[in-house]
Amino acid sequence: MTPTLISRLLAAALAVLTSPAAIGASAHDFASARPQARVEYWQQRQATIEAQVADAARLSAVKLVFVGDSITDFWLLGDDPWIPGRMHGRRVWDESFGGAAPQNLALNIGISGDRTEHLLFRILPKAQGGLGELDAAALAPEFFVLMVGINNSYAPEAPVADSVFEGVLAVMRSLHARKPGARLLMQSILPTSEPARDDTVVRPVNARLMTLARSPEFAGFTTWLDLFPSFVDAQGRQDARLFVDGLHPSEAGYRVWRDRLVTALAAARASAK
Repeated sequence: MTPTLISRLLAAALAVLTSPAAIGASAHDFASARPQARVEYWQQRQATIEAQVADAARLSAVKLVFVGDSITDFWLLGDDPWIPGRMHGRRVWDESFGGAAPQNLALNIGISGDRTEHLLFRILPKAQGGLGELDAAALAPEFFVLMVGINNSYAPEAPVADSVFEGVLAVMRSLHARKPGARLLMQSILPTSEPARDDTVVRPVNARLMTLARSPEFAGFTTWLDLFPSFVDAQGRQDARLFVDGLHPSEAGYRVWRDRLVTALAAARASAK
């Protein structure tokens, strides 16, 4: 076979492989090769929440509103969409807060990545320039179930613990202002896999939140739930068996949380009688 013939055959093969038909057939199999607008996960969650809070018929049956960031949001995730194989809290949520127990039917307005200031904007009434996620008159929950603040310890304001505490305090006050008939179940921030962060931020903030929940301003409508001890080992450090990545609970972690939470809700109801 002459060099000229070889060159012609290679050119013909290349023309076939790079033809529009061949490229189109190959590209059709990959999302990476098709135009698509970028929609972040938090935007999808926000759109879902907006649709849920517009459903007055369903809202009237809601007894619990879960409020927070990704740790709250991921109650609704089964298989992790970013790292398949990591399981979060969906099965536990469906068992306990999806309606099987009507007294614990819940709406989850947690959004991954939210800091306290972002949550404050979402629950600020539309009339005041916010998203008004709690505006619906049909939404009259028995409890707000709140955990928030850990995201404010990243790219933080200084002093960090003060900033986190003040942000959580602002959320507590805002929730009560939006729905004064609802009780507040205030949960401690969970341990992280970073001992320094726990020692300088998480533990001090939790101690201040416990005192706050029992203060004259909040004691009449607030129940304090200290989850931290249930998520640490004998040395007081994060129990890695209950987390998937050093911050977010695993399915086992959500089961531990569920058990503590359901017990706390029952006790709060009993004490209110």
